Amino acid sequence: MHNKMKLLAVALCMLLAAFSLKSCGTAEEGHLVVGSKNFTEQRILGYIMIELLENHGFSCRDSTGLGGTLVARNALENRQIDIYMEYTGTALLTILNHDTPITDPQQCYETVKAEDLEKNDMVWLPYMSFNNTYCLLMQREEAERLGITTLSDLSAYVKANPDAIAFGTNEEFYARPDGYKPLQETYGFEFPDRQIRKMAPGLLYQGLRDGQLDVAMGFATDGRIKGFDLVVLEDDKNFFPVYNPAPVVHREIAEQYPELEAIFIQLGEKLDTETMTLLNYQVDVERKSPRNAAAEWLQSVDLI
Repeated sequence: MHNKMKLLAVALCMLLAAFSLKSCGTAEEGHLVVGSKNFTEQRILGYIMIELLENHGFSCRDSTGLGGTLVARNALENRQIDIYMEYTGTALLTILNHDTPITDPQQCYETVKAEDLEKNDMVWLPYMSFNNTYCLLMQREEAERLGITTLSDLSAYVKANPDAIAFGTNEEFYARPDGYKPLQETYGFEFPDRQIRKMAPGLLYQGLRDGQLDVAMGFATDGRIKGFDLVVLEDDKNFFPVYNPAPVVHREIAEQYPELEAIFIQLGEKLDTETMTLLNYQVDVERKSPRNAAAEWLQSVDLI
């Protein structure tokens, strides 16, 4: 009798455990952890994904603002997040370790999509039409005073006046294979170490605005370019690759939720360079929250 009761108790425990696991699985179905890097545009993109996914019945956990490229990518690979937006040029050169940039958006996307799937089981969903390439910036008035409109102009000026320019960069751009060091090799100039200031990305724009820097790296869609009356120096040797963002997920997530393709293809042409620059401007200059900026824009284009 004692043994029968013991067996019954064990069976009951197993039944409860099975029911509990089934319940947990049901709770997790349709739940995605959404990540982003830690600068304004990425936070906005993260919230665009959250708002859009929730509008299509998913529940999302907000893990935006993780850090730089490697931090976000490692979080995806380690399954700490399920989805984040990466830039095609960044993946090509930093994650897949290509030596040569690709300047055609579709070609770069197709190359990255095929190779990341084959090597890493990562699926690239439809990409956005805007190109947030790196750029070098100056105050408009100062650039006009010095007659600098292109990166070749800047190179000539730095060669002739090596101590005249204080250059600002963040740590990632300084070390990237598509960043500062290859850029100076392409254009044949070098800032002396004493003239280089390494700062957080947001401080670079303020440094230019306040005259603490003469030239700084930036992002072509940053709203502070307009807000602070900065000018983008023309990349006349086409050094910088294209940087179109796209949501990236593990193969398992893509297979579990094939509807993700249709959800994100809606964003493609709507999220162009002008739109992304305006969204960045709303957050960085007008002080709107990234989530509000994302939600209001999605509503304005009838996506939520």
